[in-house]
Amino acid sequence: MNEQPLLALTGICKEFPGCLANDEINLEVAPGEIHALLGENGAGKSTLVKIIYGVLRPDRGQIRWRGEPVEIPNPGNARALGIGMVFQHFSLFEALTTLENVALALPREDPQELRARLSKTADAYGLALQPDRHVHELSMGERQRIEIVRCLLQDPKLLILDEPTSVLTPQESETLFTTLRTLASESRAILYISHKLEEVRKLCDRATILRGGRRVDGCIPSQETAHSMAEKMIGRRVEQAVKRVDTTAGEVRLEVTDLAVTSDQPHGTNINGVNFSVRAGEIVGIAGIAGNGQIELMGALSGETGPPLAGSVHILGREVADIGPMERRALGAVFVPEERIGQAAVSDLSLTQNSFLTASERMGFVARGLVDWAGVARFAGEILQQFNVKATGTTALASSLSGGNLQKFIVGREILQQPRLLVASQPTWGVDAGAAAAIHEQIQHLVSAGAGALVISQDLDEIFLLCDRIAVISQGTLSDPRPASEVTPEQVGLLMGARHDRASEISHAAA
Repeated sequence: MNEQPLLALTGICKEFPGCLANDEINLEVAPGEIHALLGENGAGKSTLVKIIYGVLRPDRGQIRWRGEPVEIPNPGNARALGIGMVFQHFSLFEALTTLENVALALPREDPQELRARLSKTADAYGLALQPDRHVHELSMGERQRIEIVRCLLQDPKLLILDEPTSVLTPQESETLFTTLRTLASESRAILYISHKLEEVRKLCDRATILRGGRRVDGCIPSQETAHSMAEKMIGRRVEQAVKRVDTTAGEVRLEVTDLAVTSDQPHGTNINGVNFSVRAGEIVGIAGIAGNGQIELMGALSGETGPPLAGSVHILGREVADIGPMERRALGAVFVPEERIGQAAVSDLSLTQNSFLTASERMGFVARGLVDWAGVARFAGEILQQFNVKATGTTALASSLSGGNLQKFIVGREILQQPRLLVASQPTWGVDAGAAAAIHEQIQHLVSAGAGALVISQDLDEIFLLCDRIAVISQGTLSDPRPASEVTPEQVGLLMGARHDRASEISHAAA
């Protein structure tokens, strides 16, 4: 870089009990630069940006801002310097309006003046907002715009974005990229964290790559391929998942007919009139932006929320309205829910104990009322080995794993039970490229061996890579599943973002 860096980190170290999260990391970000921070799960990215934003304090090392040494003891101090951050999980109050949420984050000012500033800033950066709408009425893309505009109203010189497109349609992502390029043209810097390497190639000027808590490489993304960047991140050759060729479908493994469910979630989405089937040897994908009924659909399929309001669910030919989750598993189905902690795993239990939670029936770990804990531990060890889960061992608590490693463990636990039906919601949420490729390969192997699979995902790359037929869930209704070869990502993206009154129109056009 020819000009003085806006932000410069030298020798940053941060250690937690049993884990050196950041080890002598150096990083420079220049004004007007969109700089990617890349690394596999557990590489130290989140720890590093939390240090920059004042959420954590480094144990050693120096932070320079505009060439001067600084300490950043808290986020308020970071914002005062000119550092803003938009986290992956939004911090908005759903019962409040857009304007009220923005006001909470800023010094008190006249509401009408704030409304004018909000509208002016939103319009200047192409981030359309409706100040008086309540957050629970908004799409994930609209909520993200609130977070970004709220940040921009504080006039940041450095904006940190953590997985910003994980909840966006392709069209919303393109809008975001336009906004970020505009910000960079004003000599603002962007520090960009993403597992989506193709978008990094399109958007970012430079990239810093972390592995195992250390800076191991840097590159110019436009001069790389997504595959070459993944290999730099992981430090070894990455086998790319290839879509299955043999997609011969067999007997019906899951059939859903006229399903209607009333949500028990605050500001949840009721689902109504949902119809689809999954056959042996095929993967059916349901695409959609978070909050459009995926949680309610998953609860109805797994049995966690009890009988539906109307309609039927048949698993392996059996109507399952009157049976719970464990009985559905006994039929030959397994489930990977979206929520890792509390639903898929118990944070304060060991990996061995978490293995037992869902595998006791199918793996035969209970005989004459006694648990074969040695067998459970061996099974947990197989999960760690086959899915390359980074943990201190099978006695490690689930809470000690990074989000991506816990996700690999959960998916591995279900797949290694060799089910006849797999239902997975967001199976590669928050995992790096290498881990996602491994999970995709394992799902395809399972289906090629005769299982059926339903994949519910916000990631269109994942949907098109894996799925033979694709449907879109929007505001609790499901489009007709269509062969993947007959629809495009753009058409699916339009359906994902469509209001209910336009969904049938777009669906018809796609056909």
